[in-house]
Amino acid sequence: MFGPLVSKPGSSKENKTGAWRTLLKPKFLQKNCIGCGLCKLVCPEGCIEGIEKNKYRSDYLYCKGCGLCAYICPKKDIEMVKEEEK
Repeated sequence: MFGPLVSKPGSSKENKTGAWRTLLKPKFLQKNCIGCGLCKLVCPEGCIEGIEKNKYRSDYLYCKGCGLCAYICPKKDIEMVKEEEK
């Protein structure tokens, strides 16, 4: 039923797409966040979650480093950093 290029439904948790990440990853500064949630809405991988009021984080097992979250943040509270940085 499924061809070699099609993933089975529900297999996304098994495919840790963060291994495909660019050389950058988002760093959530958590200083000026207003809790708008735009970062979460724009993430194509759906790997950003709210951890408490006005604090978000990305699940690096799935983040590909596209930078959309940093681009859309109205307060510039997310910056893209080199993979080695924490």
